[in-house]
Amino acid sequence: MPVVMAADQVARSITRIAHEVVERHRTLDNLALIGIRTRGVPIARRLAAGLHEITGTTVPTGVLDITLYRDDLMRHAVGPQPVLRKTDIDFSIDNRRILLVDDVLYTGRTIRAALDALIDFGRPGAIELAVLIDRGHRELPIKADYVGKNVPTSLSESVQVRLAEVEGLDEVVIQDATGS
Repeated sequence: MPVVMAADQVARSITRIAHEVVERHRTLDNLALIGIRTRGVPIARRLAAGLHEITGTTVPTGVLDITLYRDDLMRHAVGPQPVLRKTDIDFSIDNRRILLVDDVLYTGRTIRAALDALIDFGRPGAIELAVLIDRGHRELPIKADYVGKNVPTSLSESVQVRLAEVEGLDEVVIQDATGS
C-alpha cells in the first residue's frame, strides 16, 4: 500500500488549511466547524486548534452524523442495520459561516447528505467545505473550498485515511479494490 501522506504531511496540510481559512476571512467570530463522522471530526478539532493557535479565537466545533441522510441507506432490502451515532452541535448555526470538514472527497454524495442534515439544524449564512484528500471522480457538482492534498486515483482504488484518534496513527494510503 503506497503511503500518500505520512503523519508530518497530514499535520502540515491541516495547518495550511487553517492558514487559508484565516486568510479568506476577516474575522473568525461568525465561523463554526462541523466535522462529519467519523474522521471529519478529529480533523475539524485539529483545524479548530490550529485556528486558535494562529488567531487566539476559539471556534465552536460540532459533530454531524449523516447516516439517515445517505442515499444508499435503503438500496439493499436485507442487511445490517445502520449504526446511528450522535450528532453534537451545541450552538446555533443560523446565519453562521459553517466550515464542513471531512477526510476524503470522492463522489460528493457524503457531502450532499451532510448538507441535507445540516439544513435540518438551521439556516447557515454560508457553508464551506474542507477536506484532507480530494480524490476526484465526482458524481455531484460539489467542490471543496480547502483541500489538504489532491490525490488522483483510479476507480479501482480506495483512499484510506488513518488518524491517531481513530486508528492510532496518522497516514493516508491508497489500496486497490482487493485491499492490498
